[in-house]
Amino acid sequence: MSDLERARLWRPAALPGVELLKARYITHRFTLHAHEGYAIGLVLSGVEEFFYRGAVHRAGAGSLSTLNPEEVHDGYPGVPGGWSYRVLYPSVAFVSGIAAELMAGSGTPCFPEVLTHHPPTVALLRAAHAAAERGDDLASSTLARTAFAALLRRNAARRPPDAPVRDVGPSVRRAREILHERLVDPPTIEELARAVDASPFALIRSFKAATGLPPHAYLNTLRIMRARRLLQAGTPPAQVAGDVGFTDQAHLSRHFKRAVGVPPAAYQRAGTYKSGIGIPA
Repeated sequence: MSDLERARLWRPAALPGVELLKARYITHRFTLHAHEGYAIGLVLSGVEEFFYRGAVHRAGAGSLSTLNPEEVHDGYPGVPGGWSYRVLYPSVAFVSGIAAELMAGSGTPCFPEVLTHHPPTVALLRAAHAAAERGDDLASSTLARTAFAALLRRNAARRPPDAPVRDVGPSVRRAREILHERLVDPPTIEELARAVDASPFALIRSFKAATGLPPHAYLNTLRIMRARRLLQAGTPPAQVAGDVGFTDQAHLSRHFKRAVGVPPAAYQRAGTYKSGIGIPA
């Protein structure tokens, strides 16, 4: 990874339930992963490419990407110089709270369009992000809510509470339950297939079709989600590694950085400051 790459991640006190990332990546590649909340990206320069919803998308300067919770995606340089961007990771509760005042109907807000170009909305989101970076609580909290209101009005729809995200059959549903239950001591693919009365190859195909990931990658995504919560709670990274099923801290760090963009220790430090922390990526 290039020495010119930089990333800064923080959780501003004025925006509970929101994480912010400011980064420049040249060779860094995000592995296929998902977030519990939304990922709203503003590309400042260069091009990021990412796989999402069965297609590869190119986000250039000025573009706005809106990714929904628990939907699989990756990210990598779309041009030799990579890309720089600001990303907002609001929780479902944060976005739903704003949507409750603005949108009719019930259900979780979702963004049907992946990439849009609307300079006024981009400018609002960038200003909110920059204010949080400065530690300006009043400006960041005001601008963030104004920006998300504009984004929801322009780009969002309601996903009905009973709308299935994907066609998940009983074998995949039970396999997912087992992986959640056995985060630290997962079964082999043969054991998992026997437990759900399927052949290994059939389970791998149906699992990936339903979740976007093969079972082992889905397990790592679960582990990273759990690791983020433990790190936010102050658990030392070495202990987190064992608690979520990685063999050691180095194993955790490798997978964590490929999914989150910063190492576990830097992610944990980000929660102890009111404004951002500069972190070599």
